[in-house]
Amino acid sequence: GKSLSLICGALSWLRDFEEKKRQEEARLLAPEGGGQPGQLPAAEPGPPGSQGTAGEPDWVTAFVQKKEERDLVDRLKEEQIRRKKREDRLEKIRHNIQLKYAAKRKRSEEDETKRLLQLSKEVLSEGAGVDVLEQLDHNEEELILAEYESDEEKKAIPGLEEDDDDLEEEHVTKIYYCSRTHSQLSQFVREVQKSPFGKDTRLVSLGSRQNLCVNEEVRSLGALQLINDRCMEMQKNKHEKKSDEEMEGKKRRVSRAVCPFYSYEQMQFLRDEVLVEVKDIEQLVALGKETKACPYYGSRFAIPAAQLVVLPYQMLLHEPTRTAAGIKLKDQVVIIDEAHNLIDTITCIHSAEVSGSQLCCAHSQLWQYMERYRKRLKAKNLMYIKQILYLLERFVAVLGGNVNQNPGCQAVSQTGTVLKSINDFLFQSQIDNINLFKVQRYCEKSLISRKLFGFVERYGDPATAVKTKRENQKLAGLQNFLLTLQQGSDKEGSLQSPPAEAENDQLRTASPLMQIEGFLSALTNANQDGRVILNRQGTVGQSSLKFLLLNPAVHFAKVVKECHAVIIAGGTMQPVADFRDQLLSCAGVDPARVVEFSCGHVIPPENILPIILCSGPSNQQLEFTYQTRDLPQMMDETGRILCNLCNVVPGGVVCFFPSYEYEKQVYAHWEKTGLLTRLATKKKIFQEPKKANQVEQVLVEYAKCIKRCSQAGGQMTGALLLSVVGGKMSEGINFSDDLGRCVIMVGMPYPNIKSPELQEKMTWLDKTMPRAAGQAPSRVLIENLCMKAVNQSIGRAIRHQKDFASILLLDHRYARPAIFNKLPQWIRERTQVKPAFGSAFAELRK
Repeated sequence: GKSLSLICGALSWLRDFEEKKRQEEARLLAPEGGGQPGQLPAAEPGPPGSQGTAGEPDWVTAFVQKKEERDLVDRLKEEQIRRKKREDRLEKIRHNIQLKYAAKRKRSEEDETKRLLQLSKEVLSEGAGVDVLEQLDHNEEELILAEYESDEEKKAIPGLEEDDDDLEEEHVTKIYYCSRTHSQLSQFVREVQKSPFGKDTRLVSLGSRQNLCVNEEVRSLGALQLINDRCMEMQKNKHEKKSDEEMEGKKRRVSRAVCPFYSYEQMQFLRDEVLVEVKDIEQLVALGKETKACPYYGSRFAIPAAQLVVLPYQMLLHEPTRTAAGIKLKDQVVIIDEAHNLIDTITCIHSAEVSGSQLCCAHSQLWQYMERYRKRLKAKNLMYIKQILYLLERFVAVLGGNVNQNPGCQAVSQTGTVLKSINDFLFQSQIDNINLFKVQRYCEKSLISRKLFGFVERYGDPATAVKTKRENQKLAGLQNFLLTLQQGSDKEGSLQSPPAEAENDQLRTASPLMQIEGFLSALTNANQDGRVILNRQGTVGQSSLKFLLLNPAVHFAKVVKECHAVIIAGGTMQPVADFRDQLLSCAGVDPARVVEFSCGHVIPPENILPIILCSGPSNQQLEFTYQTRDLPQMMDETGRILCNLCNVVPGGVVCFFPSYEYEKQVYAHWEKTGLLTRLATKKKIFQEPKKANQVEQVLVEYAKCIKRCSQAGGQMTGALLLSVVGGKMSEGINFSDDLGRCVIMVGMPYPNIKSPELQEKMTWLDKTMPRAAGQAPSRVLIENLCMKAVNQSIGRAIRHQKDFASILLLDHRYARPAIFNKLPQWIRERTQVKPAFGSAFAELRK
């Protein structure tokens, strides 16, 4: 119901808004009282020589006003013509006039591609004998960095941008809808299709290249960063192709890969198809394959004319991504759905972590790259590569290591975690004299991490070999290079580095330099808004540097400032104070602009029974603090409660523990005392897996078991699922109907106060936020984090209007007013506090 409410509310507003705008335009463009069209009532001129308000003569004021009116009318006329063109074009497509042209175009495009392929093969065979000594293997040409010009010396290159002119279309007023996952967005688009607005709304779905790329060769790279880089490179090749053709007379350049789907004409066609009919991402990809057009770029071309743009969080909240996608927020409406984690999401998008082994590995790769191509690289490139090498060297030194030795073998002398402000970190690393903005821009523009990845792909990963540069430097160029090759192929042999290998595996899928670029860019935040965490563990390879963003409001402020309206929505948003204090007031939003709206649930009151239980069957008080929760009597009491419940609750019971560790500990204790066996007579027991790829399987088995039991009758009445707050089952999964007849929360899932990140955030809040109702902001933060997690977990049950379930909160602390008031309103209104188990059990039975 939430999505549908958002769709109908927002799109009705948009329709009314467009109608008002059209009437206003018509009024301005209509000839008034025989005067010129668009004449507004002019300012009454005073007596000649009299002064206007700003001390200007009246005739000047009147002239300026007239000019502004004329400009406005001209702009409106242009806009009308553009709109008319667009509407005619879309109308034609609705009636299929263009479809036959499209098929014809596609065929000629395919023939053209074949011809080009043939040509390039001939070129290769001709060029084979030329200049063998200097020429590198032609595939290697693309590993060399192109000449780099920094901003100051950039000259406009004529002729490069001209084909983008007709792209510039006015952005119509639109609604940006974003949610967390790809599947949530698809679900939303399907709701739009079913709604009364499904037929006449111009909707476009945006996604990452990973979701939208239809070029199999690029898709197969797997890692998002690699797909992005490869795609950018193919486009660059397309631009370079143009300038290469002008150099026809000189030595023919080797032809480079260009993406066949990046065809301007076909993408224009795709854009129009997208605007004619609402399509979700799957339909968009299918259309792209069919029309041989890139859905990733085709969908972006559709943004200006679209009324509703559906996109993932990251794309909207991360400014560089937003700009790259061509999203303009000025005066638009933004709806952020599933926003309960908004603060965490912004913090995560802008935080970054790199390990010691990644730093060493990147240094080693980049150094080998520089040595191999030193003669071919221009001075500017060498300068920046040396700067990056220096940065990497300093980062490893800060962790207490040396880049020239194996990170897995270097023990760290002072282990532990240290927090630094950004400036202190830059001084301590001795890199405060390097302009990180320039280095970051260089990495972005030169695609160096992509080149490096290609280099490593070809020559094996030098980082697996223990290299000591001192010896290497004695060997001259070629010999040195052969050595790295041989070391690359010796991976299985004695040169393999110890424990760090396991973590290196996952890093090899992408160049470590890509991770490091993210860290460098994080260091360009303002000093007060973030911290650097130096985490020194065991070896240099296992140690890490992490940037932690403390003030998410700085990145959210731009969104709020530019937009006409921002709607932050979710099913379980309580407590809301966080959003108000940490995001909105920190971003400088006027409190009068903040409106809160929350509504009840569609279920009748008798369909839900929330109980706060203060003590168990043997009168043991329930208090799961860090000190008391490990006591055997506490774990026994929890077991007794579960046994009693499983005797009376049909179907599925989901039980949430505060952490994986505690769940494991309780499970082991129950196994030892024989309680598990007693539980298993009534319910089959499932545990939430730690690995994401096993979740689906456990859920399927859980559901199957419940269905089987309900049909078979007998002693077994269903299943019990032991889950973890904040784990895979606590968000985005529906335990509707028989899958969740009772949800149990064991204890209170307070975050780990000992974590340095959280401590730093608490200190920062206490410094920057006012005290609310006599409570320290850090205390409020801890309670809010705890209750957000609870609300998210218990919200997994009761998913539609005929559903029913009981909710059990095991801990007397839930009855405290400060905590109790943070439960969602529709649950809070119906919650009973039960001091003793007997009366609670009687209610549950009923």
